[in-house]
This record gives sequence, C-alpha cells and structure tokens, in this order.
Amino acid sequence: MSGAEKRTRIATGKVVSNKMDKTITVMVERRVKHPVYGKYITRSSKIHAHDENNQCGIGDTVTVAESRPISKSKTWKLLEVVESATQV
Repeated sequence: MSGAEKRTRIATGKVVSNKMDKTITVMVERRVKHPVYGKYITRSSKIHAHDENNQCGIGDTVTVAESRPISKSKTWKLLEVVESATQV
C-alpha cells in the first residue's frame, strides 16, 4: 500500500481546552456495549490536536485527523470546526 492509498483516521469531538498555544484538547466519545450486561456505556478519550490559527474555542465541535507526530503527545491536526459554541 503506497502513501496515497493509506487511510487517515478521522474523529469528531468537543473541544474541552484551548489554553495551550496552537493546541486544543478534544474529547471524543463513543458508545460500546458491555460484554456481560449488554447495556451501552459511553467511553471517552482526550486527544491533543494541532490548531495552527488558534481558531477553536471551548465547546466547539471539531473534526480532527491523525497525522505525523508534531510533539510528544500531539499526533492529530484540526480539519474543520463543525459547530461553534454559543457565546453567553
């Protein structure tokens, strides 16, 4: 499989922190079925993503894509802001 055919992982989640310079923290939630009880459980993971223009705010819904490592903990890049949070 060549580099052009490789699939990049894409995730959609909510921005929970934008305090770092050019970095956002995105919480991605997924629903999984419990192996014994059969009840659906919400599992979440936090992803550090590169936000080049510091355009995201807390509460925004964003789409991020996996990329080459940018730093020790940052291996995702911001693709688009799906929905901006409402300002109070």
